Amino acid sequence: MAIKSVFSVLALFVGIVQLFAQDPVIRIKPYLQDAEPEAITIMWETDKSEESIVEWGTSPKLGKKTKGTAFPINYSEARVHEVRLTGLTKQTLYYYRVRTGKAVSDIYQFKTPPEAHDHQAFQLAAMSDMQIDSNNPEKFAEIVQDGILHYLEHEFDGSVPENLALVMIPGDLVSEGGEYYQWKEHFFDPAQDLFSEVPVYPVIGNHERNSTYYFKYFSLPKNGSPEHDEHWWYKDYGNVRIIGMDTNEEYQNRTQLSWLDDVLAKTKENEEIDFVFAQMHHPHKSELWLAGEEDYTGQIVKKLEAFSTETGKPSIHFFGHTHGYSRGQSRDHKHLWINVASAGGSIDNWGEFAQQNYDEFTVTQDEYGFVMVEVNPNNGDPKLTVKRFSQGNKIVKRDNELRDSITVWKHNKAPEVPKTISPVNRTISPSQVILKASDFSSDQHHAEHGASHWQVSTTEDFSKLVLDSWKQFEDWYANQNMQEGDDLTDEKIFRLNAGTTYYWRVRYRDKNLNWSDWSEIAKFTTE
Repeated sequence: MAIKSVFSVLALFVGIVQLFAQDPVIRIKPYLQDAEPEAITIMWETDKSEESIVEWGTSPKLGKKTKGTAFPINYSEARVHEVRLTGLTKQTLYYYRVRTGKAVSDIYQFKTPPEAHDHQAFQLAAMSDMQIDSNNPEKFAEIVQDGILHYLEHEFDGSVPENLALVMIPGDLVSEGGEYYQWKEHFFDPAQDLFSEVPVYPVIGNHERNSTYYFKYFSLPKNGSPEHDEHWWYKDYGNVRIIGMDTNEEYQNRTQLSWLDDVLAKTKENEEIDFVFAQMHHPHKSELWLAGEEDYTGQIVKKLEAFSTETGKPSIHFFGHTHGYSRGQSRDHKHLWINVASAGGSIDNWGEFAQQNYDEFTVTQDEYGFVMVEVNPNNGDPKLTVKRFSQGNKIVKRDNELRDSITVWKHNKAPEVPKTISPVNRTISPSQVILKASDFSSDQHHAEHGASHWQVSTTEDFSKLVLDSWKQFEDWYANQNMQEGDDLTDEKIFRLNAGTTYYWRVRYRDKNLNWSDWSEIAKFTTE
């Protein structure tokens, strides 16, 4: 019995040794971070081992090797590996694989970014709120595979990194940021074919719960406030400056807003930046879910609006939190509002929550999908195009259907000033007044009538407005176009005061956010 006991203990010991001697396994496949024209960061996770090596080169033969660091991710032997490749050449396609001991990945590709003065066109993807829906757990994988990757494969020649610059994610990457398994199973695994070849830039949402996992898994630009590392940051790609913000309640502080002021001031002086894209999780306004709105985001939006008007550099704020798509635009500024959800989280349906039709939004859809943004320096006439591709919802299935699109030029291409037609120098009944202006006209061959802005005042300087009406060419709310049949050339006014002189004017906007000047001032008197 003693001999048997000895052999049993020995067998157990050998088993333990063999267990710990097993080769490491790659848990999370390589993904790309913080790309520069001459550098990029590559990260991955293994179940054990400190060795962090990237083999790379300009062909599948690789040939070069760079070592990095590893650090613990939770209370186990698992390690996240981070390797920074430097000395790269801009706008160059590279091949790479990662190695930790005998664990070796497949060979992937990435392409280094251009510099702004290279004047290269590119496109990026934006999506958010991919936290898993137990009733539809494969949706995020579908958005990546059947959505983004399918679109790239069928619309463009070449590899994924040759056609997609980066991915923006305005928060809620997982359902519970403190649950270690969700980062692999719910976020990285479904997107591994995309993130291994295209850099991903998230901002933190409320579902991340400010988890340490978020900050360990991502290596974001270190140019925010030092005391709030990686909560806010900015990254330049070509002629675009991307700004990441943290709109969670505990970080709604003056420090972040002051930092934004400084970044925008520097961007104003940077002649190579044509557009500013800001991403944050929470909306300022949300048609599908009023409870998700944050006033703090509104402060950020005002700063972006003022920046765009002062500098002539159009801006966009991308957000999520509400699980559906919305696209709007500021009335007096070249600034777009884009909700890029949902890439997995359960849809916020029409009629499900308290909802409101806001003037700013021209389209809101309770659907899954993603957004593509095409940026084109366009030989000195820079423009961007936003496209929404839909995967539908449980009622209507869609297969990468283009559901919305808008193009914005940096330089103003003002339509012709509309003419006031009636009433002009007339005395009319105050019960119903119909303002009438001329048809829309522009010397831009692509321009169409996008909006009209009407003002009526009791003073000629328009300091005492009795009407300030902004109507857009479409207003898709609760699956209906609330603006259907409105040609934007007239405006009805009810219940004006009798015996009063009124002054009115109108301006037209095209669908690319260019406003005309105000019309000549006309006046009428009520009986």
